[in-house]
Amino acid sequence: MRSDIMKKGPERAPQRSLLKAAGYSDNEIRKPLIGIVNSFNEIVPGHVHLERISRAVKDGVLAAGGTPMEFNTIGVCDGLAMGHEGMKYSLVTREIIADSVECMAKAHALDGLVFIPNCDKIVPGMVMAACRLNIPAIFVSGGPMLSTCEFNGRAMDLNSVFEAVGAYKNGTIGEEELDYVEGNACPGCGSCSGMFTANSMNCLCEALGIALRGNGTIPAVHGARQRLAKAAGEQIMTLVEKDIKPLDIIGEKALRNALTVDMALGCSTNSALHLAAIAHEAHIDFDLHMINEISEKTPNLCHLAPAGHHHMQDLEAAGGVYAVMGELAFAGFLHTDALTVTGKTVAENIKGLRSLNTDVAKTVAEPYSKTGGLAVLYGSLAPNGSIVKRSAVAKEMLTHTGPARVFDSEEEAIKVIYAGGIKPGDVVVIRYEGPAGGPGMREMLSPTSAIAGMGLDKEVALITDGRFSGATRGAAIGHTSPEAVDGGPIAYVKDGDMITIDIPNYSISLDVSDEEMAKRKAETTLKVKEGLTGYLRKYAKMVSSADKGAIIDI
Repeated sequence: MRSDIMKKGPERAPQRSLLKAAGYSDNEIRKPLIGIVNSFNEIVPGHVHLERISRAVKDGVLAAGGTPMEFNTIGVCDGLAMGHEGMKYSLVTREIIADSVECMAKAHALDGLVFIPNCDKIVPGMVMAACRLNIPAIFVSGGPMLSTCEFNGRAMDLNSVFEAVGAYKNGTIGEEELDYVEGNACPGCGSCSGMFTANSMNCLCEALGIALRGNGTIPAVHGARQRLAKAAGEQIMTLVEKDIKPLDIIGEKALRNALTVDMALGCSTNSALHLAAIAHEAHIDFDLHMINEISEKTPNLCHLAPAGHHHMQDLEAAGGVYAVMGELAFAGFLHTDALTVTGKTVAENIKGLRSLNTDVAKTVAEPYSKTGGLAVLYGSLAPNGSIVKRSAVAKEMLTHTGPARVFDSEEEAIKVIYAGGIKPGDVVVIRYEGPAGGPGMREMLSPTSAIAGMGLDKEVALITDGRFSGATRGAAIGHTSPEAVDGGPIAYVKDGDMITIDIPNYSISLDVSDEEMAKRKAETTLKVKEGLTGYLRKYAKMVSSADKGAIIDI
């Protein structure tokens, strides 16, 4: 066992003494030591119930003959951090989580790991750690929140509240309606109920092969979630016994499967950022062009919120991620020989599974669209690429040309949007919000939701070197690379410049001559954030561009 270097032999008596001080018996110490990596906290609704999930995992480990040892990681709620300085501290935690898990697992010579994430950056941070450590590991998330109430004929989720603020500011609804949405959109624990970043990544864990069936879709409050956690606790012991490690599972085939499922499900644009970072840790070559390559041939089968009115509970009832994978595999879109944490291949896991509700998860023969949910746009405004959730863009906005309205921060933009200063046809440009320039590459659900809430999502586009919540809908184009602080073209856009977006042809261009651009570069001083302290100061100095996954690779 890996843990023998810490616990075996007379010279390790001091270590065993410390383990006994923590309450472990000789019998428990002799067994495989399984780290239970829990992101529980009492702040985030997606994580408040993870003590219960952890207890079920421990029961599974104990039943299968292992010794569970729980430790915790941090976990930021993007919804709570949204719209203020706190969002600078969201993406940066992905690296902190990966580093902290590495430290704990290596320092204590653990034999295997069960990861319990749920929201946003916690999932990819843990997957990055699993790849880096490459010891037997399995994932079981806390599960999605339910969507149980309706407003104006539409089932609600967190995005409904953000959009209701825009509608309130616009005078479309009153204070009573806003209070109703606020009190009913998020009914209980779990990751926010649409195909936002958290649920996107938890679903993609199934596609990568590192989680059991149902990981992304079984609601947090269902008993099946507890049973899944117990099963994961039992399965880690099989993985330890057979020494099946993350890099035996997460290879190029698994990554391509994840990208394919991503396109079919219509996942968050953040998935591009996180899959790039995971690929880096797994030593897999990754390029944004892969997204367009796979998107071009993969049909979009699901329109979950924000793209449509369905939520995660609906996908679960339709058969979950495995049913979507079954549809894709039947048409030959998946590498079905890839190994998974079940010890079986993808083909064995999804045998005979197809969608149980073709309104929620359509067939390849009759998809929502013949191309995938994400698209990478290239051009004079984004030489290294930018990302859009194509499946959540209205048909009217798939191609658009309009004048730029330029802002150097999210706060500047949201103030003007709420004041009614954005007109139909405008292209809102928010810059200096990239990984280094922000720093922290803030999500911008507030401005996109305000635009949608004011009824402008079919007339106004938004472009940024920052990023968007998975809850964002409309022509919201993020991850623009190079970012402004690195001298990317977005730094030199001026009010009134014409910008052309052509999503079907993967293009985004700034209508400014080479001569004028050269003049602007000579006359413009780039804005570098002054007075940074603490972790943000270090992060801004070390982080890569968005097209590389916003990784720290020194």
